[in-house]
Order: sequence, then C-alpha cells, then structure tokens
Amino acid sequence: MKFYIAAFCVVGGLLFSAPLALLAEEAPPSIKLLPVVSRDILSMVPFSRSLKSPVFLTHAGDQSGRLFIVEQSGTIRILDRGRLLDVPFLDIKERVLFRGEQGLLGLAFHSEYRRNGRFFVNYTRKNDGATVIAEYRRSDLENRAGREERVLVLIPQPYPNHNGGMILFGPDGYLYIGMGDGGSQGDPQNRAQDKDELLGKLLRIDVNSRVPYGIPEDNPYVRGEERPEIFAKGLRNPWRFSFDRETGDLWLADVGQDKWEEVNIVRKGGNYGWRVMEGLHCFSLQEPCSKENFIPPVLEYDHQGGRCSIIGGYVYRGKANPALVGVYIYGDYCSGEIFSVRTAAGGRVVGEPRVLKTNAAISSFGEDDTGEIYMVDRKGAVYQLASGSK
Repeated sequence: MKFYIAAFCVVGGLLFSAPLALLAEEAPPSIKLLPVVSRDILSMVPFSRSLKSPVFLTHAGDQSGRLFIVEQSGTIRILDRGRLLDVPFLDIKERVLFRGEQGLLGLAFHSEYRRNGRFFVNYTRKNDGATVIAEYRRSDLENRAGREERVLVLIPQPYPNHNGGMILFGPDGYLYIGMGDGGSQGDPQNRAQDKDELLGKLLRIDVNSRVPYGIPEDNPYVRGEERPEIFAKGLRNPWRFSFDRETGDLWLADVGQDKWEEVNIVRKGGNYGWRVMEGLHCFSLQEPCSKENFIPPVLEYDHQGGRCSIIGGYVYRGKANPALVGVYIYGDYCSGEIFSVRTAAGGRVVGEPRVLKTNAAISSFGEDDTGEIYMVDRKGAVYQLASGSK
C-alpha cells in the first residue's frame, strides 16, 4: 500500500482525492448481491426468455415498481414485481447496429412520463453507426411502447468504439447526453477538445421547447464560442453517469485507455482533460503537458489485477440499507469488482474504498423508484445491492 502524503491516497490500485484528516473515518460497509434476474430464477419462470446482453437498468418514475432493462441488441424488457415479461416494452432491432460497443445503449424516461408517456433512447444506427437520440411514447398498452420514432439528435461516429451511451434527465429537467470521443485510440483528431465537435463531450438539451430540441439558457456556450449543446468537455468515453439524489452532484465515470480509469464530479463548462490527460496523468501521446486548465478526477484506479474499464454507478440514497447512505458504488467490467467509497459534501471521497469481487461482466448499475441500486451483468443477470457480508 502506497500513500501520496500531500493530496492523494492509493489503496489497492485505486487513487482518490481526500484530506488526510478524513482517512481515518469509517469505511463503507460491505456489500452483498441479491439475485433479481438470474439463470436459476429464469428457469422457474415459464415462457420467459433470458436476458441477452443487458447493458442498463432504470425505472419510469411512475411509482409502478417496474424495472426497465436495456438489451444491447435493440430491445427493452420489463421486470414487473419480480417477473421478467416475455414481450419487450420496445423492440427496435431493425434500426440498431449491434456489434462490439455499438447497439442500444441508453434509456431515459421523461419526468412527466406518467402523464405524457415520453421516453428517450440512445442507439447506434444500423446503416452507418451514427449515434441517434430519439423519442418514443408509451402506447395504449401500459407495458408496450408505440412504434413512432422522433429523432432529436444525430451525431456521426468516425469509428465503431467510444460511443458513450448514457442519457439521463437531471434535476433541472434537461436531458444530459454522454458522448465518447468517436473512437480509435488516443483520440487521433483531438475531438474531445475541439469546440466545434459534439464528440468527447457531455451535452445538455431541452426536450420541452422547440423542435427537435432547445438549448438551456444557462448552457456555458450559448453565445456561440463553442457548440451550444456542450455542458462539459474533455471526455474519452463517459459510459455511465448519475446525479446524487440529495446533493445534485453529477458523478461521471470516464473509461480510460491503457492505464487509468477515472470518476469526475462534473461542473458546468468544465474541461476534464482528455486527450491531454488520462486521469491525473499526462497521456503518453501528449507528454510533457500542462494541467492548468483541466479539472482533475475525484478518484482514479489503474489496470492492475485485470481491471480495464470503469462502470459508473450511484451514490446510495435508498432506505432499505441505511448503512450504505452516502456511499458511491461503481465497478469494473473486466475484473468484475464492485467498489464502494464514502462521499462528503461537494463530491469529495472519504476513506478507503471497499472491494467486492464477483465473476460478473458488469455492464451497468441502475436505480429503482426508491433509490435502491442494482448491478447489471452483461452475461444475462441482474442483482440488487444490499449491505452485509457476501
């Protein structure tokens, strides 16, 4: 175990910023996994086909208790009171390019979904791999979506990887869109820093004004010096991000390249460094570098032990597990590890992270209506997280 005395602490390959005075505080509690959808459970449910490459889970905000599970091939399934419905809520496989990192990648329900039936998806288009942000609506059947699509955003993708994929409504009512740098390696065209590109950025748009969308008046570049949709920049592949339900802090995990994975607390107009920086470090193609204009991550970790790709999670604000309140939970796709670390005001991390080793290919975390957190295993399973031993 190594310590950097001045500002950062390294524990088990994870590095996070924290004042040394806080390092003695209580570590987060241990976590256990409760099966929600697994091969064993599915075998006992007649006529229910298994999940295929699930990559996200969310709720509709309608207090129905239903969970909506995104399958990368282009379908959305419903888990209703523990039963995985066989007929998809939405099936757009004919529109989706499903290959590698491409596919149906994100889902967000409008805050007024119960009233207006509006929801939004993020997918890569079949003919050319472009990112599509599109709106759909609930049909007359509660568990089925309509077929009519309205495209809001279309962003060409120069390479098949680093598509981002997350879309999420913030507490301000605007839609946030995570865009990767467009792919290849090392962001060869430096798109994440290009003011005229939407790639390598976090976007924020208003889906309630104008067609296809409006620009929030307080977006940082509404006066035209950069693309007005841009909320923050300097991102490599922001696969998953979330808002803390209590503080409103935006926790964004950015997938690294060869050495470092990172988590950022995103501020309006912030620049998070890629491709000049990878985590807290000069990226190899850019050494030496200046760090002056970039906001550093609040935590990072290296690739030891088979780690390779960070999966952003949530700050727990549910009620079923009081010991977990205020704990940020995230993971790694390759190692199957789940990390948990306590948080403090302003998006600081406190103390040493706990690590739970699993054999899952963690593709995402998700929340239900009540703030309980779930882990999605791309192999076809879903688990609820709870405090306690393994």
